[in-house]
Amino acid sequence: MSDDKKLAIIATKGSLDWGYPPFILASTAAALGYETEIFFTFYGLKLLEKKLDVQVTSLGNPGMPMPMPMPVMAQALPGMQAMMTSMMKKKMKSKGVADLADLRQLCVDAEVRMVACQMTVDLFEMDAGNFIDGIELGGAATFFEFAGDADITLFM
Repeated sequence: MSDDKKLAIIATKGSLDWGYPPFILASTAAALGYETEIFFTFYGLKLLEKKLDVQVTSLGNPGMPMPMPMPVMAQALPGMQAMMTSMMKKKMKSKGVADLADLRQLCVDAEVRMVACQMTVDLFEMDAGNFIDGIELGGAATFFEFAGDADITLFM
C-alpha cells in the first residue's frame, strides 16, 4: 500500500449540473497530490464523450435556484431544458466558473485515472471510440482494486 493519499469517485450522472462535482473534486485532489480515479458508469459515461453535449437536469430538482419561480409542469415543456441549460451556462460564465470541458481537461492533464464501466458500455452498445483519449475500460473489480486502498471514496 502506497503512502500517497487516494481519492476514488464513482460518477453515475451525465448532466451538466452532475458533471461538475466529479471533475472539480478530482482536479482539486490531483492538484493536492492525491492519486485520483473516477469510475464512470451508467449515465456518467456521457461525461467521457469527445463532444461534451450535456444539459441541466432541472426536472425533479426543487433545490435548483432559478431567476424566477418555475413550476414543475413548465419545466417539462419542450425546449425548457435547453433554455435552462443556456441560462445556467451564461450564469456560470458570468461568475467565472470554468467550462465543464475545461475541467475535464484539467483532470486529463493532472493524470486523473478515468475508467469507463465495461458492463455499461456493453449494455448500452456504446462505442468507446467516442470517448476522449486515455480512457480505460474496466469493471467493478477495477474500481474496487483502487477504491479498496482509497482514503476517500465518493458516489455521485
